[in-house]
Amino acid sequence: MIVVLMGVSGSGKTVVGEALATRLNWAFEDADHWHSAANIQKMRRGVALTDADREPWLRSLNGAVRKWIADKLDVVLACSALRESYRKMLREGVDDPESIRFVYLRGTYEEIDKRLGLRAGHFMPESLLASQFAALEEPDSSEAFVADASHPVAHVVDSIVSGLQLSAARGPKLESRRKHP
Repeated sequence: MIVVLMGVSGSGKTVVGEALATRLNWAFEDADHWHSAANIQKMRRGVALTDADREPWLRSLNGAVRKWIADKLDVVLACSALRESYRKMLREGVDDPESIRFVYLRGTYEEIDKRLGLRAGHFMPESLLASQFAALEEPDSSEAFVADASHPVAHVVDSIVSGLQLSAARGPKLESRRKHP
C-alpha cells in the first residue's frame, strides 16, 4: 500500500511521514527529492511552481507509485499534492484504488507560518506559503483521511494508523534512492 501524506509546505509531511514509516516498518519517500534541479532553484528564488513545472515531477512519482504497488512495497510518500488534478495524476493507472490512500495534514495558515519560521535548511522559503494555500484544493473525506496537523506527531501518527487501519509491513523495505540535486 502507498500512503500519500499531503498538504502545504510546513504541514509536517516529512516528520509525520518518517514517524509513520518507522512505526509501520514501511519505506519512506519524500517527493521533494524527486524535483528537478530547475524546480528546486525556482523555489529557492521564491518563485512558485506552475502546473507545467510540476507535471514531469508528478509523472515520475506516478511511475514510482505504480512500481511500488506492483512490487508489493508499503511506502509512505510525503508529497504536497495540493490540487485534485495532482492527486488524480498520482493515482493514474493504479487499478486498485485501495492500494493508494491520501492523508491530508490540515493546518491553519497561522500555525504553518509559525512552523516555517522555525524551520532551517529547506529550499522552500516562507514567502511561498501564501501561494501554497492559494493552490490548495482541500480534499473531502471521500478522497483523503484528514488529520489535524496541529497535534503532536505521535498523536497524528496514531490517528492515521487507526483511521486507515494500517499494520506493520512483513515484506521487503524500499530504501530511498533519490536525493536533492
